[in-house]
Amino acid sequence: MKKFLMAALGGTLAGAILTTQVAGPLIAQEATRNSSIYQQLDLFGDVFERIRSQYVEEVEPAELIEAAIKGMLTSLDPHSSYLAPDDAADMRVQTRGSFGGLGIEVSQEDGFVKVISPMDGTPADAAGIQAGDFVTHVDGESLLGLTLDEAVDLMRGPVGSEIIITVVREGVDEPFDVSIIRDTIKLTAATVRTEGDIAVIRITTFNDQTYSNVKDGLDSAVEELGGMDQLAGVVLDLRNNPGGLLNQAITISDAFLESGEIVSTRGRNPEDTERVNAEPGDITEGKPIIVLINGGSASASEIVAGALKDHHRAIIVGTKSFGKGSVQTVMPLRGDGAMRLTTARYYTPSGRSIQALGVSPDIVVQQPPRTPVEENGEDETRRSRSEADLRGRLNNDSLSEDEIKLIEDELAAAEEAAKLRDQDFQLSYALDLLKGLATVAMDTNR
Repeated sequence: MKKFLMAALGGTLAGAILTTQVAGPLIAQEATRNSSIYQQLDLFGDVFERIRSQYVEEVEPAELIEAAIKGMLTSLDPHSSYLAPDDAADMRVQTRGSFGGLGIEVSQEDGFVKVISPMDGTPADAAGIQAGDFVTHVDGESLLGLTLDEAVDLMRGPVGSEIIITVVREGVDEPFDVSIIRDTIKLTAATVRTEGDIAVIRITTFNDQTYSNVKDGLDSAVEELGGMDQLAGVVLDLRNNPGGLLNQAITISDAFLESGEIVSTRGRNPEDTERVNAEPGDITEGKPIIVLINGGSASASEIVAGALKDHHRAIIVGTKSFGKGSVQTVMPLRGDGAMRLTTARYYTPSGRSIQALGVSPDIVVQQPPRTPVEENGEDETRRSRSEADLRGRLNNDSLSEDEIKLIEDELAAAEEAAKLRDQDFQLSYALDLLKGLATVAMDTNR
């Protein structure tokens, strides 16, 4: 027994020595690291003081500190930034759906402002600004070397004032100027309309209004069609949607899913991982869905497209999305400012991050550039002659008048859909595909 106690004491003593031997260097490393941090902070203080006292012009200390904070955050990634009190207030207004400006969502690439997407019905949209455009100058002043916030500040101004931006566009040889009149941007987050027996849900942004706009609009469309049984399917148009609130992206995804994971977010620490699952209830009652995306579909749009794709709930049509797979948390700071900090990456239900990769469509459909209409347009508009045009033709005696009327109505609807191809080829393709799916489902159920 005594030997056992001695052995135990010896083990404890050895353990203590071992712990001391291991912990000692770790403590020393941490102390060295803290010392280095304090030295760097002292260096910052030295630089700050010399600028304040010796710079050729007097500078406001508060402006120096704000500039240092901005530089620290923008050095992390394109989406982390400092929001001064005015900017923080503007951001809070934007999430409620009304703000002043041009109507473009932007990021920064190669020192220039890159358009993620123009917003529907805004001055930028009316002026023809496209996703992927680079803005190099504002009113003749170069944006090279400015932070994104500084560049955006240059584009802001009084409602009704003119701004001239210089744009570089892929496929266009020379930069060109675009004149835009600033306006108050009032966004309707989502609209719903019917194309025949198909509901087209257009979501322009994810703000506090998005789900209610979708639900109310779909209810009205279904009522207009005469009930859910008359709805053939849904086109969910997320093209040029730059994103917005994460919780709204989750709510919209949940609206079309009965169960399963919608999205997961993973931060630096494993314990920060969060998973969000769908709850029972599909507002379309299982109707087929086509989701339209393009290079201007980013962030929250990609969460929705990725969730519906991974659950095989929708067919994704269009072109590859933007590829913003990071989550920003807005943290209030003293003085009414705020900090937008990238705190996590998000992953689709299959566990795939779309950061810098985007969501790939199931069917790639490019939007062809609009071609000018021929002046005479005779070949396009002249209807070809058929048997029905011949004088003295025989009547079709196998169909009733009601059946003939139904066929004529179907032809008229098909011709109306064909006109849409010239206006919006991607949407037209989605509608045709959805009609085919609905027809197959109808035949299968007979």
